[in-house]
Amino acid sequence: MASPPAASTVFFFLLLLGFTASSASAATFTITNNCSFTMWPAAVPVGGGVELNPGQTWTLNVPAGTNGGRIWGRTGCSFNSNGSSGHCDTGDCAGELSCRGPGTPPTTEAEYTIGSGAAQQDFYDISIIDGYNLAMDFSCSTGKALKCREQGCADAVLFPDDPIHACRGNSNYQVTFCP
Repeated sequence: MASPPAASTVFFFLLLLGFTASSASAATFTITNNCSFTMWPAAVPVGGGVELNPGQTWTLNVPAGTNGGRIWGRTGCSFNSNGSSGHCDTGDCAGELSCRGPGTPPTTEAEYTIGSGAAQQDFYDISIIDGYNLAMDFSCSTGKALKCREQGCADAVLFPDDPIHACRGNSNYQVTFCP
């Protein structure tokens, strides 16, 4: 039988190992507004939405196994004082500040899937299938940097069968509007 100090050491080691394993598959997204105007980035299924003034950033921690994630910029938004209702000229999501569903086209979208378990690979792309509303750069810390600065840009997915990009799991991402 292990002595109490040895048992607590084993418990601490297992706790640390569990924390490392669970956090190792999360991804951090840093979203930056480089536009000369206030914009309202939105994200589903993790994040919702916020108001970002020029030069501000928003950080999201996305858990492993998140599939079908999207980040897009909304423009021309106006919300009531508590953010419970409003409207955006582009990318509106049912008048919500914190989106629970996709935005109304046109939207330039950063799309991603964060791997989990044995599939420690992430996938990402910029999509303009639903239209184009803002210039965007989208990069993975271990993959290709994508740039979409005009409608019809070469790095964007234009059709559902267009190729997407892979990135090593446990990577971090940067989304920059108006790069």
